[in-house]
Amino acid sequence: MNLDIKKKVDAVESETVFSVPNHLAVIMDGNSRWAEKENLSRSEGHRAGAESVRRLLKNCKTYGVEILTLFVFSSENWHRPQKEVRGLLALLVRYLRNDLPTLHEERVSIRFIGSRNRLSPGIRRLFSKVEAVTAENKGPRLILAVDYGGKWDITEAAKHFAERVADGSMSPEEINPELFDKQMSLDNLPVPDLCIRTGGDVRLSNFMLWQMAYTELYFCEVLWPDFDEHNLIKAFSDFSCRERRFGMRKSARMSISMEESRVPI
Repeated sequence: MNLDIKKKVDAVESETVFSVPNHLAVIMDGNSRWAEKENLSRSEGHRAGAESVRRLLKNCKTYGVEILTLFVFSSENWHRPQKEVRGLLALLVRYLRNDLPTLHEERVSIRFIGSRNRLSPGIRRLFSKVEAVTAENKGPRLILAVDYGGKWDITEAAKHFAERVADGSMSPEEINPELFDKQMSLDNLPVPDLCIRTGGDVRLSNFMLWQMAYTELYFCEVLWPDFDEHNLIKAFSDFSCRERRFGMRKSARMSISMEESRVPI
């Protein structure tokens, strides 16, 4: 962590120590319930959620999170009312067009995961443009899961290997978890260390089922538009208390230190 970031961190609170995940995933839940609570429309709730995304990006940059993956639009979200679906996708397009210059200037690399088959040609072109513009950026990585589902991700990888076995380019015995890792949506990126879900529900909702086999899960009651820096610090503090053994005994993990990710503030 560079000195500028540390100064910002030092200013938040005192005598608190927490570990920052290298890769943070977030299931952003509660926009509609927040809008209902505030006597607003669902679209206004989603707009408030977009502002929460901007806050989260700023805070992740401050604390040194290198990879942030957001569950923006799931495979199942297509079953929502068409008006809401159109509104969600229009909000995403507006967010990308408005924020791309700033994100590019901050050297953020943006990538989309999920099926693009059901998206309009205009949205597909925008995704390709955003990825191309930010491809060489060396700063934080932002991954947006759009029309994404964990079952879809695993199925697409399975299809790839089935085709290779069928054409004789590989045998079934060659297929292993490491090859699956490389064929999944994250490809060569590290899997999430921590997944935060807001809104009170305690489930993954078909999000990154393969990649999060050993991800630490943090569930909170806070509705997504209300999720702020204080809530993020609480999640990081909880993450710091976890003992990540990855199926091994404690003694076997003694040599693996998390000191590089510990942030004094």
